[in-house]
This record gives sequence, C-alpha cells and structure tokens, in this order.
Amino acid sequence: MTGRRRRVPDRKTSRRRNGLLLGGAAVVAGAVAVTVALWPSGDRSPNGSGASLGTASATYPLSHTPRTVPAVREHVPAHGPGWRPGSGSRVVVGSDSLAGTGRLLADELGMAYAGREGARDGDVELDVAGSGDRESYTMAVEKNRVKITGPGEAGVFYGTRTLKQEVRGGGTAQEGVVRDAPAKPRRGFMVDIARKPYSAGWIEDRVRELGDLKYNELGLHFSDDQAFRIESSSHPEIVSSPHLTKAEVKRIVDLAASRHITVVPEIDSPGHLGAVLAAHPDLQLRNASGAPVRGAIDISKPAAAKIVDDLLNEYAELFPGSYWHLGGDEYQALTVSDPAASFPQLAAAARDRFGPRAGVADLATGWMNDRARTMRGHGRTMRAWNDGFYRSSGVAPDQDLEVAYWTGKEIGARQPTEYLGTGRKMINYNDEFLYYVLGEPQTFVYPTGQRIYEQWTPRVLRGTTAVPERYDAQILGGVFAVWSDRAGAQTQEQVASGIRMPLRATAQKLWDARTPSLPWSQFKELADKVS
Repeated sequence: MTGRRRRVPDRKTSRRRNGLLLGGAAVVAGAVAVTVALWPSGDRSPNGSGASLGTASATYPLSHTPRTVPAVREHVPAHGPGWRPGSGSRVVVGSDSLAGTGRLLADELGMAYAGREGARDGDVELDVAGSGDRESYTMAVEKNRVKITGPGEAGVFYGTRTLKQEVRGGGTAQEGVVRDAPAKPRRGFMVDIARKPYSAGWIEDRVRELGDLKYNELGLHFSDDQAFRIESSSHPEIVSSPHLTKAEVKRIVDLAASRHITVVPEIDSPGHLGAVLAAHPDLQLRNASGAPVRGAIDISKPAAAKIVDDLLNEYAELFPGSYWHLGGDEYQALTVSDPAASFPQLAAAARDRFGPRAGVADLATGWMNDRARTMRGHGRTMRAWNDGFYRSSGVAPDQDLEVAYWTGKEIGARQPTEYLGTGRKMINYNDEFLYYVLGEPQTFVYPTGQRIYEQWTPRVLRGTTAVPERYDAQILGGVFAVWSDRAGAQTQEQVASGIRMPLRATAQKLWDARTPSLPWSQFKELADKVS
C-alpha cells in the first residue's frame, strides 16, 4: 500500500450475544467511583435500602456502572462497599494457564500473586468457566472479593483490564456484576514499519497499550518499495538497515500473545516489492518498451513466485498466529488503459494458464490464489486489500480470502456491498476514518478520535455511509492503520501521541458499535484518567 494511496447506525434494540443480555444504552451509562454513606441507626439510605453492615449500620447507595475504555456492555448494580486492593490482597487463579495474567494484574495493582491457593477476603480470583464467546467475561464484586471468569483465557484477561481501569480511575471496583463481550471479533491496529523504522521498544509499548484497550490484533506491514525491515535467513540480500532482528520480533510476538493479541504480518505482492526487486532486478516487471515498473514483480516468471513463497514460508514460522495479510493492492500492470498491450508477457502467461480469453487481471488473481494456497498450508486465514479483487477477472479469488476494505476512491472501485452480496467477509480499514498517514499527503488528514467516536461504526466501510444492517455479521471488525508515506514528518513519539485518542475511540466502537452514552468531552476526560 502506498500513497497511502492514489486518490482519484445505530442499534438501540436489546439483543442477546452468547446468552448475555446486551441491551440498551443504560448498560454503558457513565458513573463515578462508588461512595460510602454512613447513616444513623435505623435510617434509610437515599435509595430506600435499610441494609446494614455489622454494628456500624453503614449503608451503601446502589452502585454505578464502571467507567472504562471501552465501556462495559452490561452491569447489574448492587449495594455494597465495592473492592479496593489492600495490604493483604492477593490474586489467585483456578488454572495454571492463567498464571501470566494473574501475575500481570498483581504487579499492576501492587498485590501479591498466590497462584492456585483458595480465595479469601480481599482477593481477586481468576478462573476459566462457562461456555460461549471466549472473549466474554463476568466480573463479580461482592463481599470484599472480586471474581473474574470467562469461557476462555482471553475473556478473563479482558476482565482484568476492566478491573485495572476501575481501580486506576477511582481506587475502587464497583459492587455488582459486569457481563461483557465484544461486538466484533477482530479489533486491530496496524503500523507500516517498512517505510519508517520503528524500534522494538516502541512496538512493545503499543502492544501493552492495545492490550489494555482490549484490541486483539497488531498488523506489521514490513515490506514495501522503500525497505524490507525484518531479518531474513532465506534472502538476507533483501533486508534493509535498520531492521528488526528475529529475536526482537519473537519478543514482540510473545508479549502480544501474553495480551491475547495476534500479530498479523503483511508481505505485500505482486506490487510494493521494490526492496526485494532492488536485489533481484531480473524479476522486475517491464513494459513493452522495456521500462521498469516501480515496485511490481513480473508474475509471468516462475522465479517471482518462488522468491515470494520462500519469504512466506520463512516468516510463517516467525509469526505463528492464525491470520496473514497477502496485500494484493495497486499492481501497476492493471492501472494502465490496455494492460495486454503494455505487458504482452503477462497477457501471454494468462492465456497459457487460463485459456485464450484470459487477461492480466486473471493472472494477478491466480497469483493471489497461489500465495493463499502457500499460507493455507500453514493453517492461516488470509486477507487481501479490496483493490486486489478485480471486477475484470474471470478467475474468482478464493472464497476464504477476507476483504480488507480500505478505499473506494480507486478508479473502478467496487462498493462494499458488491463483496458482501457474494457472502464475503470483510475487515474495515476505511481510509476516511482509520488511516493515519504521515505527512498528510494528497488529501489525507490525520484522523481524530472525536470523528471516529461520533461518526464511524464498523458498518461504515467506505466514505461516511453505513452498509445495510443485514451485512453486519459479515463485517468481522476493523483496523486503525498508521502509514509512513512521509517518514520524517513525525517522530515515533509524535505518532504515539497522535494516535492515542483515535485508538481509544476505535476500541470503543469495535467493542460496542452503538451510540456511546458519554459525549466526546467526557469520554476524552475518562480516557485520560483510566487509560
């Protein structure tokens, strides 16, 4: 992806998700930290409760919904003092698989980690229990204890993020029960480290930030025309300086896994391979006049497929996650008025493989399907940019390829509904809201958290208009992306600062796409306080 590029609703009805009632806006209503009210013996509390605590006759108002980013989706209030970490508070777990999460929470809240010892007063207990969405969780605060459970370890981890933010924001976790689950299963952040090198430490800081915001994907676009930024053993000649070592990448991947974040690599092809082609000029695409085409590999040559597959196979071991981004965008052979006349070798290869009526778009689609086959052998689920799905191709892209929809501004670009109408699944990278392009080239402007928070939902795939609600289940989620078009326009620190509130707004809308209950000003104030 480059340029980044050539630029030529709200549901308020109640519904059930995995057995949890996730209803109206009241479940995300703002709240202040719990307060303790002391009343004379025999008096009623303001809410009419006469409940007492010991001989002091202390009564407590009904608790409020926790204030977190993203907001919890359901809270059942209760009367009680809530919970706060004390000198004897511990974190205990019901399974050794939760040890990492338990130790992390204990360190963050200044508590002791007690492993699988039984819970006692003042403790936080973590356990895997129940069925349903493995990212869902229940957090019960009662009798001076907190118990966080979920069907999967990811859900339990997200419950600890809620508890951490509550304590950070007001010192006390509210009495009552939180039942929470994300609206969308893919919640991502992507960074172009090819055109601008980012340090391993900077990326690790983003992983920690993403984990606290309940993101579950980190995309790394590490190959482009300008540079190839990760150490390679199969083709060391293509690697740029500076670059990440494999040891550094492994630390990033391991840290991400501890936060239930999958790292999604992208080696973009057949375009955007300039760094690879600089070391292999014989594979560069040339037109009928012999002029080289920047960044484009000649997909008529068997050696072109071999070098890209070498890289895919190599990095499949380094990145063990379930997802892979194949790229597929902006192949320059298909941006000219007559691809067959401009690139006769591609047209000939298309006819040889797909028959006498085949064209260059068919060959490009075949290339993408071949790369998908390579990664399918590693058990990956693949995605590709929407402009790599060609209307003019008679060869169908493999049906399991997910569409990473970033723009509708390309000449001839199809509406999102054309993909959705064929049953394809999509991931929202809408460049109107989710593209942070360094230097603001062309007509890009830095996105704001407020605009995302107030105007965007996962169904707004193109421009500012949402697709019909009937397609909601096919939209798997969204990704906020940083592109490094003008690498020197901002420092690493400036990028981190610039994306801070957009990341928080995107997290809110991917966790719960409904209109938030807090106005932007209060959401920003809350985010500054708890996250």
